[in-house]
Amino acid sequence: MSASSRVLASIPSPDRGVWEIDLGFLTIPIRAYALCIILGIVIAIAWGEKRFQARGGEKGAVTDIAVWAVPFGLVGGRLYHVATDYYRYFGEGKNPLNALKIWDGGLGIWGAIALGAVGAWIACRRKKIPLPVFADAIAPGIVTAQAVGRIGNYFNQELYGGPTTLPWGLELYQRVNEAGIPDKLNGVALDHTLIDGSPVHPTFLYELVWNLLVALLVVVVDHRLRLGHGRAFALYVAGYTLGRGFIEMLRTDDATMVLGLRINVWVSALVFIGAVVYFVLAAKRGPREVLTREPVAVIPVDEVPGTSEKPDEDPEPSPGATAAPETTEDAAEPTADKPEKATDKAE
Repeated sequence: MSASSRVLASIPSPDRGVWEIDLGFLTIPIRAYALCIILGIVIAIAWGEKRFQARGGEKGAVTDIAVWAVPFGLVGGRLYHVATDYYRYFGEGKNPLNALKIWDGGLGIWGAIALGAVGAWIACRRKKIPLPVFADAIAPGIVTAQAVGRIGNYFNQELYGGPTTLPWGLELYQRVNEAGIPDKLNGVALDHTLIDGSPVHPTFLYELVWNLLVALLVVVVDHRLRLGHGRAFALYVAGYTLGRGFIEMLRTDDATMVLGLRINVWVSALVFIGAVVYFVLAAKRGPREVLTREPVAVIPVDEVPGTSEKPDEDPEPSPGATAAPETTEDAAEPTADKPEKATDKAE
């Protein structure tokens, strides 16, 4: 099969996932994977801010909470990946320090959500915001951020399935570094030599599309049913895990196996059940919460300098109204104590 026919019958991969900017005294690597993660986070925060304010929340609150949630989530995602793919970093001939190289890819969504929720909980307590309200606001943004992150997997040539002849099969290229050593993450495809078995199922693309559909589902259902008490977040989790479980079984990259299935298939099934149970039970908590902002302190009129102590008894005449004439008794009434009161008001 010629190169031109392959391009028409399948999806070509990028020839690299890293670009280097040489400043002479310093070389800065620009990694597509990292850029996709950052872009996804920005989208999630921006969309979450809009949804949170629509629920009566304070402007900027989601950004403040994200300052806690994002770092916790990144650490949690990396810990989950290293724990489930430990053989990549530990053992004979392995370098444990590679576990710290988050820029080379490898974030487990389960760990990111779990530890990210801890960071969000801490921030929500500090700001006195119910965590379920924040979770419902950020739900579609999170799954959209996951979709954007999958584009980074495309540049890294990772998370793919077995061989396929479908028109959307993904071409994988041999990449080498400056020394000519194979390096799929940091290398460059010089002649677009296909890896054995290519084209393959682009499972990262399947998940990308599925995530966008889940985001749409959450928005539509939330709009119609006015979901509250964490139910929009539960719907996101249930929808995502349903698709992830099936897509995971198409992948052929190395993974920890449990009873003949990839560990993420089991995790997806368990989390899906938990999310569905929560979605049903939380409906009993009543309608969606409505946040109320801090009330503005109202100073009584009689405590405002320069105002009358009893304004209701001497109202200002309204436009067009005729003021009642003062009687002789009112005009002649002693006012010995009034100067003292006026002095008090002016202090």
